[in-house]
Amino acid sequence: MAPVWTVGAWTLLAASIFFSCWCDATRTSSSSRGEQGASSVERVKRGWVWNQFFVVEEYTGTEPLYVGKIHTDSDEGEGNIKYTISGEGAGTIFIIDELTGDIHATERLDREEKAFYTLRAQARDRLSNDPLEPESEFVIKVQDINDSEPKFLEGPYIGSVAELSPIGTSVLKITASDADDPSYGSSARVVYSVLDGEKFFTVGRHTGIIMTAVADLDRETQDRYELVVKATDMAGQMGGLSGSTTVTIVITDVNDNPPRFPQKMYQFMVSEGAAVGTPVGRVIATDADMGENTDMSYLIQEGGELFKVTTDDVTQEAVVSIKKPLDFESKRTHNVVVEAVNKHVDPRFVDLGSFRDQTIVRVSVSDVDEPPQFLPADGAVMEVKEDAKVGALVGVVTARDPDVKGKPVRFSIDHSTDQDMIFHIDPNSGAITLDKILDRETAGWHNITVKAVEADNHTMASRSSVSIRILDVNDNPPELATPYEASVCEDAKAGQIIHTISVVDKDEPQTGHHFYFRLAPEASGNRHFDLWDIKDTTAGIRAQRSGFNRHEQNVYFLPILVGDSGPPSLSSTGTLTIYICGCDTEGAITSCNATAYVMSAALSPGALIALLVCMLILIVLVLLILTLKRHRKGQRMAEDEEDMRDNVIKYNDEGGGEQDTQAYDMSALRNLYDFPEAKSASASAADSVPDIRTLPRWLQANRLAGGATAAAAESCSAADFSVFKGYIRKKVEQADGDLSVPPYDSFQTYAFEGTSSPALSLSSIHTLSTTSEQDFSYLSDWGPRFRQLAGYYAPGKPDEDGS
Repeated sequence: MAPVWTVGAWTLLAASIFFSCWCDATRTSSSSRGEQGASSVERVKRGWVWNQFFVVEEYTGTEPLYVGKIHTDSDEGEGNIKYTISGEGAGTIFIIDELTGDIHATERLDREEKAFYTLRAQARDRLSNDPLEPESEFVIKVQDINDSEPKFLEGPYIGSVAELSPIGTSVLKITASDADDPSYGSSARVVYSVLDGEKFFTVGRHTGIIMTAVADLDRETQDRYELVVKATDMAGQMGGLSGSTTVTIVITDVNDNPPRFPQKMYQFMVSEGAAVGTPVGRVIATDADMGENTDMSYLIQEGGELFKVTTDDVTQEAVVSIKKPLDFESKRTHNVVVEAVNKHVDPRFVDLGSFRDQTIVRVSVSDVDEPPQFLPADGAVMEVKEDAKVGALVGVVTARDPDVKGKPVRFSIDHSTDQDMIFHIDPNSGAITLDKILDRETAGWHNITVKAVEADNHTMASRSSVSIRILDVNDNPPELATPYEASVCEDAKAGQIIHTISVVDKDEPQTGHHFYFRLAPEASGNRHFDLWDIKDTTAGIRAQRSGFNRHEQNVYFLPILVGDSGPPSLSSTGTLTIYICGCDTEGAITSCNATAYVMSAALSPGALIALLVCMLILIVLVLLILTLKRHRKGQRMAEDEEDMRDNVIKYNDEGGGEQDTQAYDMSALRNLYDFPEAKSASASAADSVPDIRTLPRWLQANRLAGGATAAAAESCSAADFSVFKGYIRKKVEQADGDLSVPPYDSFQTYAFEGTSSPALSLSSIHTLSTTSEQDFSYLSDWGPRFRQLAGYYAPGKPDEDGS
């Protein structure tokens, strides 16, 4: 039977442990208590101590599990007190006996789902349902039992460790969780152990840290390990629960393996004619490591004179290629020692050995037909004097066939490099001779190209440059440098240097130029000037007397002899012209009689500006004149074109139709009509007769038909021409008074048939009558081109109508 603890007004009976707390209560004493007299209210301090009930989880019994008992000291066992509870699980999980206050659990509890329940207890009067005590809160805590095994919530695990790591190197940490109460007993105390793989790895019993157990883990042997780790609760004691997980450990690579060539010798073949840079072959060294630890570079330890090696960054192969041209005749086999070296060497493993390896690459050279080879191969330099005669030997070029010893070779000169054909080469011996005379002053060097071919195979050809230097000989005399003129002031003093002369020499002697100066023999009696050799390829002209008079003599000619040092020594004579000039006080020349100096150095800026302005005005005037002339020329051309367009000659003749070929004479179109004035009555009939050839053919016919009497013909002709002249004169007056016509001479064309015609008029102008219903006044508004037509149709002007 569980003990009963009574504190104040409440009594708590629990199945296991009892706790209490204090509270205040108020008790009312009735007046029924006689020994105390009248009724009174008594305040009693009560204690109300509650903590928690405990109930075991996972109860498997068939009866409700007794939890505890609540009781108040007001309960005298008469059954007038009713106990109630409220809160979490009240009435469902937990029930209370209203009379006794016993609390039972009706369901199976799981601490891992809910660890405690908070409820409130109340004691009431059964009849009035009034609370007898204040409501008090208490807790029912589910007592843990070891019913949950440890679990690895983050598993399975994957970790890594470098190969060759020392013993005890940490790999990773694993953690198992236990749902049991860690504050109660040892149900949640977990320990770890390795079930599978304990030979290579261990795990901390309480920390869960996995560490290496050996120091010789080798990735190249085994690159991963699978471990099974177990976690056990109850601190590993008997009866504890356990869980396990899988841990995968990857062994990472370190550079602990050197490169190795699979073979100690490789053989390749290449033609001797292969160009520089041609790949010969590829070799590769293997490395058991991985990643950047396999990166390697290749070097040539022997045989690097003719070959080189590069590394293919993609395939990590060594590419052996030609560094210099190969020669089958010189050496047919080459042994090249290639070495492979790791790029990233780990200093921790240098004691494992050298991280490099070597192999031999044997290269066999195959023979090909090669062109002749010149000796020397980089070209020859020859020298010849410029005075050498035609046919003189300049030098000899040499070439040989590298394939067959003593095989004949033929030589020739590339004429594109010797267009003047100055040199000649012997095709058999290669001797170069002169075909023309040389001149060093024209060309000091000649660069030609010599071609050599095999005698029996001209496709095998090679070329070499030959530089020929022309050696100088003294074949050009020195000459005075320009200018050959000098001037001296009239007041020059004796001994004054008035001019310095220098010389030029086209030759270039190896010892340098050395010139001498002296007056020519014809100037030996000169008493005015002398020559002073300054000894530096120049000489000075000095005055021998003081004062000159330009009015007496204003020009002096001084012949000077200039010679070089040879050999042979050459000389020439030059004449220096010396002018006597007037000078100012400062020695500046102002005027010379024989030479008009350009301008005085003292010309003012204003004068220069005025001169420039005058020149500019002259240029502008010339440009204006040229522009006007061009404009007038263009205007005249336009007028001529217009005249050519407007000067149309019309010839009107009423002939006899298409069958009449004699109706008119085409020559009349090429001659202007000559209408002479009417002759006086006293003139002779022969003089008054017009030239019949200038008249139209119908007029000629009328003249011949009516030619019985000369007087009748003359009067008829005069009458006919007076009509034409009057008509033309009237039209000229109208044209002169018309302001719209051009101001220059123009040709006006009119159609007028005269006063009579045997065939009558075909014109439609006579159809115009004053009674016409048509109004042609609008023709006058159409402009000058229709003015004549408007005049024909204008009413009130019958004198202008055609007959």
